[in-house]
Amino acid sequence: MRSVADHLDANRLELGRAWEAARKGHWRMARDPGGIAWLVLDRPGSGTNTVSAETLEGLDRLLDALEADPPRGCVIRSAKPGGFAAGADINDLAELAGDEAEALLRRGHAVLDRLEALGCPTVAVIHGAALGAGLELALACDSRIAIKGASVGFPEVRLGLHPGLGGTFRLTALIAPDEAMTLMLAGNTAHTAKALSLGIFDEVTEERHLAAAVRAAIDALPGRGLGAVEWVLGTAPGRAVAARRMRSTIAEKVREDHYPAPYRLIDLWENHGGDPAKMQEAEIASFAKLLKTDTAKNLVRAFFLRQQLKRGHDAESRIKHVHVVGAGEMGREIAAWAAIKGCRVTLSDLSLDALGSAVRKAAEICETEHLDPPEKRDALDRMMPDPNGYGAACADLVIEAVPEDAELKRKIYDKLGRTMKKGAILASNTSSLRLAVLADGLADPANFAGLHFFNPASRMQLIEVGAQGATDDVILDRLAAFCREIDRLPVRVADEPGFLVNRALMPYLLEALILVEEGVDREAIDAAMLDFGMPMGPVTLADQIGLDICLDVAKSLTDQLDRPMPEIPRRLRDMVEKGNTGKKAGQGFYDWSSGTPEPKAGADAVLSRDLTDRLILAMCDACVECLRKGVVRNADDIDAAMIFATGFAPFRGGPIRYARSRGLAEVRARLLKLSDKHGPRFRPDEGWADLD
Repeated sequence: MRSVADHLDANRLELGRAWEAARKGHWRMARDPGGIAWLVLDRPGSGTNTVSAETLEGLDRLLDALEADPPRGCVIRSAKPGGFAAGADINDLAELAGDEAEALLRRGHAVLDRLEALGCPTVAVIHGAALGAGLELALACDSRIAIKGASVGFPEVRLGLHPGLGGTFRLTALIAPDEAMTLMLAGNTAHTAKALSLGIFDEVTEERHLAAAVRAAIDALPGRGLGAVEWVLGTAPGRAVAARRMRSTIAEKVREDHYPAPYRLIDLWENHGGDPAKMQEAEIASFAKLLKTDTAKNLVRAFFLRQQLKRGHDAESRIKHVHVVGAGEMGREIAAWAAIKGCRVTLSDLSLDALGSAVRKAAEICETEHLDPPEKRDALDRMMPDPNGYGAACADLVIEAVPEDAELKRKIYDKLGRTMKKGAILASNTSSLRLAVLADGLADPANFAGLHFFNPASRMQLIEVGAQGATDDVILDRLAAFCREIDRLPVRVADEPGFLVNRALMPYLLEALILVEEGVDREAIDAAMLDFGMPMGPVTLADQIGLDICLDVAKSLTDQLDRPMPEIPRRLRDMVEKGNTGKKAGQGFYDWSSGTPEPKAGADAVLSRDLTDRLILAMCDACVECLRKGVVRNADDIDAAMIFATGFAPFRGGPIRYARSRGLAEVRARLLKLSDKHGPRFRPDEGWADLD
C-alpha cells in the first residue's frame, strides 16, 4: 500500500512539513523551518473533504496549540488532490433539528471566529473547488491563494438554504456586496479568473511556486479600500434600493413560498449588512429556521437521492470505445457527451450531412461545458465520423439511436451481429418499444439492454438502464458503471411500456393537450404548472420534445398498456400531419420562430388547482402503477428519476413524496372524483393501497 507521503508527493501538493505529521481526526499539522504552521484538511476514508462538526472540533483543538505558541503564519489547505472542500457534510444537515441546530451552528461560528482572530497571518490555499462551508473556512483566513483551476461558490440555495457558517457577512465584507449577493443568490461557481477579479482570491499561482507565494502573503497581507459602490451599499438606504432590485430579479425565477432561502438571504443583508455581529446572529437564526422547512428537507433528500444513484457496485464498465448508430438529434448528443467524458467514439450514419452536423454540435457542447482549447481539441479528436460503420467491429459498447421503428432497429441489429466483437454490449436508446421484442432473434440477447438517454443528452442527468428477460446482470452492472463514468445517473428499469419516465410523463403531456382541445388557454395550462414548481409548462415541453415524438410514444403506450391512457387529441394528429411538430419546425402549439415562448406564472387560482390535479395526479398515478409492477426498485428511484429526468419540482421531493405529503387518502379520493367527471383514465391504480 502506498504511504500518504508517496501519494501526496505523486500529486505534487505543497504541504510544508504536514505530510510527515500523523493525522489527528480530520487534520494534519506541522511547522516548517520558517516557522509557518501548515494545517492540512485530510478527512479519512474519503477522496473529498467535507466540513463536518468533527472537522470544526478538530480545528478548534489545533487553534488551542496555535494560540498558546503563535507561529509566524498559518496556512490552511487540503491534502485531497481533487480539491479544497466540497461544503458541509450533508449528513450533518439532515440530522439537525430544533434548538440543536442553533447550538451546533454557534459552536461552528465560534471556531471560525477564533481562526479569524488568530494572532498571526492566516492564508487559505485553494486548489480545485472550495464550496459552501469549505469557502466559509477559507473566508475566515486573512488571505486566499488560488492554484490555477480553483473555483469557489455557495450552492446552498440549491438545498433550500443560504450560507450558515459566516459566509453571508464575511463575503459581503470582503468583496462588493452586490457581487457577493449575486454569487450567493444564484448558487453559481466562480472560477479562477472570476474569483480573482471579484477579490475572493488575492493571488493565483501554480503549485510549484506556492511556497514562495505563501511566504510573500504572510509577510505582506493585501489591503483593500472601499469603492464608491461598496460605500453606497454600506448604507441602509443603499441596501434597501439594491434589495428591492434583487427581490424583483429572484421573483422572476422562483416563488418565495417554493424557495424561501434567497428571500431570507436578501432580508439578512438589507436589515443587518452594516453590522457584521448582528448579521452573524441573524444568519444563525435564519439558517436554523430554513432547515425546518419542507423545501430544505426535500432538497436535501434530493441530494441524497442523487448520491444513491451515483453509488453502485464495485464493477467497472470496461467500456473505452463507444460506437453510436444514428447521427440524429439523440445520437449526436450521446456521441459528443461520451467523447467529452473520455471515451473513444465512432458515429455512423448514412447521411454525411448528419455526421457533419454532429461534429458541429459536439463543438458547441464543448463550449457550453467550458472546455479549454486543449480539452476541446482532445474531445473532438476522440469523436470520429464513421459513415461506413467500421467502428462497430472494435467497440466495447454499441448504442443504437435511430427512430422508433422496430423493423428498422432489427435490420441494424442483424448487420451489427455480423460485425460486433465477442462480448461487446448492444444497447438501444428506445424510449417506448419493448426490449424483449427488439431482442427477438439476436444471437446473444444476454448482451442486449436498453440505455435510454433523455434529450438533450449533454444536459439531462438521468439514464434509464433497461433489462429484458435475457439480459445478463453483469451487463446491467457494466452499463450502470458506464453511466456513472460519463457523469450520469443510472436508474434500473424493467421492460415495461415506456419504462418509467415516459410512462409517467405521457399522461401528463396528453392531459395538457386535451385541456387545450377543451378550450383552455395554453398559457394558463403552462402557468399553472410553473406555479406548481415545474421548470417548464407541459405544452411548451411537448413542443420542445417534438409533437411527432409525443404522438409516436402516445400511440405506442396506448397499444401496449392494459390501463386506459388519455385519448390522443385530434389536434395533435393534425399538427403532426401538417409538419407543425414544435420547436424544431418553428411552429407547434407555440410559435418558436422568434425564440422560446415564456408563459408567465400566476394563472387563476381556482383554475390552477383543477389543472394541477388533472395533470400532476395523472403523473402520480402512473408512478404508482410503475411501482406496483416493479418497473423500478422502490419509491426513491421513482422520485429521483422524475426529478432528474423531468425536473419535477425538486422542492416537493418527487411524485411519490408529493402524494404522501398531500395525503394518500386525499389523493386517491381526488382521483376517484376526477374519474367520475373525466373518465376511467383517472381511476386510481390498485397500487395506492400498498403505499399506506
